[in-house]
Amino acid sequence: MNRPSSAETVVLLVHGAWHSALHWASTQRLLARHGVASVAIDLPGAGLGAPVPAGYFEPGQPGFATERSALHDITMRDITDVVIDALVTARSRYRNVVLVAHSAGGAPVSAAAEQAPELVDRLVYLSAFVAAGRPRFADYINAEENAGAVQIPPVADPAQLGAFRINPLSPDPAAIDVIRRAFLDDLPEGSPDSWRHFLHPDHAFASFTAPVEVTPGRWGRLPRTYVRLTDDLALPPATQGLMISEADQVTPDNPFQVRSLPGGHSPFVVRPAELATLLATIALQGTAVR
Repeated sequence: MNRPSSAETVVLLVHGAWHSALHWASTQRLLARHGVASVAIDLPGAGLGAPVPAGYFEPGQPGFATERSALHDITMRDITDVVIDALVTARSRYRNVVLVAHSAGGAPVSAAAEQAPELVDRLVYLSAFVAAGRPRFADYINAEENAGAVQIPPVADPAQLGAFRINPLSPDPAAIDVIRRAFLDDLPEGSPDSWRHFLHPDHAFASFTAPVEVTPGRWGRLPRTYVRLTDDLALPPATQGLMISEADQVTPDNPFQVRSLPGGHSPFVVRPAELATLLATIALQGTAVR
């Protein structure tokens, strides 16, 4: 077994739908206390410079439900390339590169690991989509096992808009409550609603709908950990378990290591210390020589 030191290790963090690199900030500070370096990346259409519909911040949000998204032409290749570029940089500086995906971030992370497994030492899926059993995230979102999930209704037809659009700044308390329940159901009572301003309204259409193909000989040869969020309402434990089970059927000789973390879909917001401790433990564990 090889047990890497913290000085040799970097954790590369990939966010999910409607989120950004900013959401990992508290977890990154706490990873640093464990002596583990980390890099959080923005996928296309995310981050401080991400485009939003023209009327999003205006009173009444004129045109919000009809304006075609600036993200309409983003492909899975575009999204995956950002992850691969970050991996290339990480590999040039660190011996041990741990690639972490949250939620929809599992799609480009799986694709990047398939295309460049030599750049990754361990994959970590944090209640994230695993492409091994079914190639599209939508395949699991629409699965019978996911029927009990809190799903955020899109503002309009995603195919027409070219993106999955939600409205974190909606004046409708019921609409906001659905978003909060999906992502932050375990946020302490009385917490400010500033979280709404850190979510993007648009998420690239391809992220949920484009197929991601992985193979046992490339993606499947990498050590993998799945972190189950036991009270997740956006991607319930039954759906997480289905993805784990179907992936393990593809690579029976290299199954997931499964860990569990209590709480809902966004531990980087609600429980960053627990998440950082778990990620540091996973990142620094020994791995078999491949």
